[in-house]
Amino acid sequence: MAPIWTTEALTVLAAMSLLSCCSFTWCEASRTSDTTSGTSRQEQGPSSLERVKRGWVWNQFFVVEEYTGTEPLYVGKIHTDSDEGEGNIKYTISGEGAGSIFIIDELTGDIHATERLDREEKAFYTLRAQARDRLSNDPLEPESEFVIKVQDINDSEPKFLEGPYIGSVAELSPIGTSVMKVTASDADDPTYGSSARVVYSVLDGEKFFTVDRHTGIIMTAVADLDRETQDRYELVVKATDMAGQMGGLSGSTTVTIVITDVNDNPPRFPQKMYQFSVSEGAAVGTPVGRVIATDADMGENTDMSYLIKEGGDLFKVTTDVESQEAVVSIKKPLDFESRRTHNVVVEAANKHLDPRFADLGSFKDQTIVRVSVSDVDEPPIFQPAEGAVMEVQEDAKVGALVGVVTARDPDGLNKPVRFSIDRTTDQEMIFHIDPDSGAITLGKILDRETAGWHNITVKAVEADNHTMASHSAVSIRILDVNDNPPELATPYEASICEDAKPGQLIHTISVVDRDEPQSGHRFFFTLAPEASSNRHFTLWDVKDNTAGIRTQRSGFNRHEQNVYLLPILVVDSGPPSLSSTGTLTIRVCGCDTDGEIQSCNATAYAMSAALSPGALIALLVCMLILIVLVLLILTLKRHRKGQRMAEDEEDMRDNVIKYNDEGGGEQDTQAYDMSALRNLYDFPEAKSCDSGPDIPATDFSLFKGYIRKKVEQADADLSVPPYDSFQTYAFEGTSSPALSLSSIHTLSTTSEQDFSYLSDWGPRFRQLAGYYAPGNPEEEGS
Repeated sequence: MAPIWTTEALTVLAAMSLLSCCSFTWCEASRTSDTTSGTSRQEQGPSSLERVKRGWVWNQFFVVEEYTGTEPLYVGKIHTDSDEGEGNIKYTISGEGAGSIFIIDELTGDIHATERLDREEKAFYTLRAQARDRLSNDPLEPESEFVIKVQDINDSEPKFLEGPYIGSVAELSPIGTSVMKVTASDADDPTYGSSARVVYSVLDGEKFFTVDRHTGIIMTAVADLDRETQDRYELVVKATDMAGQMGGLSGSTTVTIVITDVNDNPPRFPQKMYQFSVSEGAAVGTPVGRVIATDADMGENTDMSYLIKEGGDLFKVTTDVESQEAVVSIKKPLDFESRRTHNVVVEAANKHLDPRFADLGSFKDQTIVRVSVSDVDEPPIFQPAEGAVMEVQEDAKVGALVGVVTARDPDGLNKPVRFSIDRTTDQEMIFHIDPDSGAITLGKILDRETAGWHNITVKAVEADNHTMASHSAVSIRILDVNDNPPELATPYEASICEDAKPGQLIHTISVVDRDEPQSGHRFFFTLAPEASSNRHFTLWDVKDNTAGIRTQRSGFNRHEQNVYLLPILVVDSGPPSLSSTGTLTIRVCGCDTDGEIQSCNATAYAMSAALSPGALIALLVCMLILIVLVLLILTLKRHRKGQRMAEDEEDMRDNVIKYNDEGGGEQDTQAYDMSALRNLYDFPEAKSCDSGPDIPATDFSLFKGYIRKKVEQADADLSVPPYDSFQTYAFEGTSSPALSLSSIHTLSTTSEQDFSYLSDWGPRFRQLAGYYAPGNPEEEGS
């Protein structure tokens, strides 16, 4: 069976297809070996292989796309050699487009295309051919697959699938700087002819940019692109197929190229001078004004810093990071009277410099900020401004001058000033001030030893405007005068041994003086005149404001005299010199061979005046021991008393109380003789009639035996309380409205209540359970 290719447009190709040896040929297949099983074929090896003659000779069909004719387009012919033209063979096709796009003449095997094909949509179709017996419809040979390829023609123009494009390039870039790449796609077959070969060109904007003909890379064509002049360009790029030859198809796209900024412009102040005014009373840090330098660049290239080149003593400048403005503010207080106008030179400089453009010049600019200071009414100013320190003698009289404070009005009018003392700092009104002159005088007598310094606050106001006020601290030092005599530091007491040697140092004394002379203390020590005839001790002035006491003789005897009183006169250096007399008590004591004091006769008397820490501790320890002994004795007594009470209380375990009259009840203890119950073990067998109620002698023996039994039970049972109480209540008669209070008589009642649970309540209710338990003949007999 041989295919025949044909197109109406290419008759030569059709003729060649008819003469081609690439055809379908139907052959009969003959086998050189007998039919055997699969196992036997594998065992026979190569000798069992089959040789099959091809019944189909296969090749491709071709059809031109975009056929516009009115009749179906002839594609080719399927034919088999076994077809002798008798019409007994039927040709069929199946697969992609069979029966719809492609139809076959069953008798002749001619294939036609019924629809217009587009290679860009589908490049080929795969089908299967079959030759069948027309009568039996049985296949005459195996089904074979063939392909119909759609042959391309130049019917698709190039397209920019990603357009329109947006790219960027830095300003002032050199010629040939790559900007971006554009790509056009052609749906035609790139393997067939030049239909898909695309070239690029610039239609609009070729003055500033070019495009590579083959790669589509856009490059700069000039070197002076300036963002500040034009920040974007619109290009039109064309792509043409057929390698740009005549008749080729083309497509275009727009390309937007954004020019990015570089730091090629310095900052510039719009004005060379700015003028501001500020009050002289404005606080430090108050903004005076804002200036800004403009920069034609954008982004971080406009970031700049400001600094003061001149006039930075009273003013400072900071940069507002949000607005890039220079904020000029006050650095130190301004004074209208000293200077009314200030010229401040402010410089602006870019932060981010590009070294490539350093040759363009300095990236800085300066301007002058003129600040005019306006006058305001200011409060008085003290001199000195930090406050005054004054001194006065502590023996100064009331009304004496301490010092003078000075303040003036700083304004041009120089208004008069009035002074006063803030009484919160001088509540005792020790000082006064003259409101006109500012002279501070004493209002009370001073005492340096009470307060050596006085800190007051002086207020100064304008005479006609008290709202203009200022304050100043005044420190007044009280100078010392010698008005306190020296005194012994402590009441001194010394001890010597009976065998002390002459010239032995027994004590060193020192003094205190509340005064503080500027030249320092200097004290002189001598024995008082009344001790000038003393033959026992001498005084030695050490010259360092201390003195030593030495023995003048030996052989002291504490039995003859155990205490010596030595008056000492102490004089200071003045002026004027003041003195005082102190007495040193010297005790004679017995010592051991090492000179350690053992005992002194007057120890008991001396301790009342002054006790050493060791003696105090010993005394406290003795007192503590005594207290502990007393507590122990009291505890032992209480313990013994408790034991006796326990022994006495053992006799009162059970109290048998009988009422023969209507008394106060259980709490009434006056209705019967308690003494009769105190001696439970000494009951007589019988009592006289006048000793109490008339009770038979047999009743006492019954009670005595019962009580002894209960005592033994209580002694054996540790869970019972120390006392048991057994009380009886007599029946008052049937006519009594109160009826009986006793629960014992309930045994004779007809109550059906079961009291057997009382035996489970423990030893305390054992007796009660016996009364209410069911009758026991033995117990009733006893």
